[in-house]
Amino acid sequence: MPECAVDQVKERLDTLYREESGRILATLIRLLGDFDLAEDVMQDAFAAALQRWPQDGVPENPRSWLVSTGRFKAIDAIRRRERFDAAQETIVEELGLEPRDTEPEADESVEDDRLRLIFTCCHPVLAPEGRAALTLREVCGLTTEEIARAFLTTPATLAQRIVRAKAKIRDARIPYQVPPAEELPERLATVLQVVYLVFNEGYYASSGSSLTRADLSGEAIRLGRLLLELLPEPEVMGLLALMLLQESRRAARATSEGELILLEDQDRSLWNHGQIAEGVALVERALVSRRFGPYTLQAAIAAVHAEAADAASTDWPQIVALYNLLSRAEPSTVIELNRAVAVAMRDGPEAGLNLIDAILARDELTDYHFAHAARADLCRRLGRTADARESYERALTLTRQEPERRFLKKRLQELDENF
Repeated sequence: MPECAVDQVKERLDTLYREESGRILATLIRLLGDFDLAEDVMQDAFAAALQRWPQDGVPENPRSWLVSTGRFKAIDAIRRRERFDAAQETIVEELGLEPRDTEPEADESVEDDRLRLIFTCCHPVLAPEGRAALTLREVCGLTTEEIARAFLTTPATLAQRIVRAKAKIRDARIPYQVPPAEELPERLATVLQVVYLVFNEGYYASSGSSLTRADLSGEAIRLGRLLLELLPEPEVMGLLALMLLQESRRAARATSEGELILLEDQDRSLWNHGQIAEGVALVERALVSRRFGPYTLQAAIAAVHAEAADAASTDWPQIVALYNLLSRAEPSTVIELNRAVAVAMRDGPEAGLNLIDAILARDELTDYHFAHAARADLCRRLGRTADARESYERALTLTRQEPERRFLKKRLQELDENF
């Protein structure tokens, strides 16, 4: 193969790491049965590629090359262990005799390694909080800090959950596989939660310079399609619909300079109407079943927004009614906050502000920047400048995402200029 410039190889490897490292890691975990070893040898494989590809050229199937290299790195690592016994020798022999496992696999196959890994991480013997944390870390590559923010907890707590979950998988010898059909329903709720958390991090990044992470939201939608193929249940339809309807707004959610655009100010001609049509059809299928749950209700809310010709024609009474149902189906302070914003749009800012203040008075969502940003906006609309400034400043201290920080600073500047 032709030689490649080192800079070109670095750029290609960066892209591969962003787009393929999750799948590579999932395959290596299947082959090795060891999370930590798989992580180590994947890093070694990328390092080896950086050394060899400038001279040898980028292989025709880079992912297969990285998996194969990682596997042989694992064999070397096992052989170097001080207590190398017969059982480990068997593992080495098995690893050396499975070249077929590095062949490229169809992305839409139900036997997708990442889907297998999700179900492994969501095994019912694991603690519920550990299942989601482990999946987000190992399947999707989110950092401990990102996951902690998604769960409104500390990175140290999340790290402990991940360590305990890995140990439980090892000690309980949990198989790396999609479970039989009779075991799917009991694991589905956690799997759906994990996929949606991944989507949320992609749709609205918790930190960093970009508003969104298209790689994560795209991966979540891909996994949602795989789940629907595997288990065509109403809530799977509802989750996929919800993700498609929210993703349909991506092109309108930020300016070309990366500045945040609120829903009410978005150019709806930029929305992806193909995704909207697919999402609405899935919502309707799920609702007709009458066996739907929280994801379908959230998708129905998103569908009301998607079908409004403009912000002024949004059917807020219907949205509030759907939030009423959602609050009963899945009581949550975040849902309660979203309902309060909808009430403000239906009944006026004071009605919504009273509801948000009641939530914050219970010492709930005090570290949730969206709660303070929503309160600030309602205070601003009511002309309560000092309260608005205080809430905007509180939200600013809590958010780690640069576009949102710029938006909040702009709001504070407008308060100073107008009042």
